Amino acid sequence: MKLGMIDYGRGNLRSVINACKVLGHDPTLVTKPEELEQSTHLIFPGQGSFGDCMESLNRLRLDKPLQEWITAGKPYFGICVGFQLLFDASEESPGTAGLGIVSGTVKRFTSKHIKIPHMGWNAALNTKENSPYWTNFNSAPYFYFVHSYYPDGVDPKIVSATCNYGEETFCAAIEQGSLFATQFHPEKSQHAGLKLLENFLNA
Repeated sequence: MKLGMIDYGRGNLRSVINACKVLGHDPTLVTKPEELEQSTHLIFPGQGSFGDCMESLNRLRLDKPLQEWITAGKPYFGICVGFQLLFDASEESPGTAGLGIVSGTVKRFTSKHIKIPHMGWNAALNTKENSPYWTNFNSAPYFYFVHSYYPDGVDPKIVSATCNYGEETFCAAIEQGSLFATQFHPEKSQHAGLKLLENFLNA
């Protein structure tokens, strides 16, 4: 296994790298298209705005290679913005197209009865039976969230977990073959997060 990690100049790389090292993997940073060829598994740690992150991917010419990687069925784990960029667009950055791997639009929380951003520990309710990513988990493990936006209009067939926040229930994770992505941060989620990363690497 050769683990690659997308470095677009904005992600929370150190925490994710440390989590991978605990699991016995030392990821190689990917900053240009040709470096993808050296990887068998890919993690995209996300931090920052949808538009800024997409602009960075375009500037580094990583947008199309990423689309090709995922559509080819190669292992991909997207975290937070690395999850949101998989969709068509986001209300956070009008006019900016996402990777368009899966259909849906990333929207801002609208309830007046919740704090925004959604920050802290919340249960992720598993919706996929016999998923390799959720092996040895209970039905509602807790993970750490930090976000103000979430994908809407997601095909229920690829929703892997949901989360209840105030009056809203949103898609907290998706999976489709070797594609797995989460709104929460596994690298900040202690044992549960390490176990999820381990399941991805073993899947």
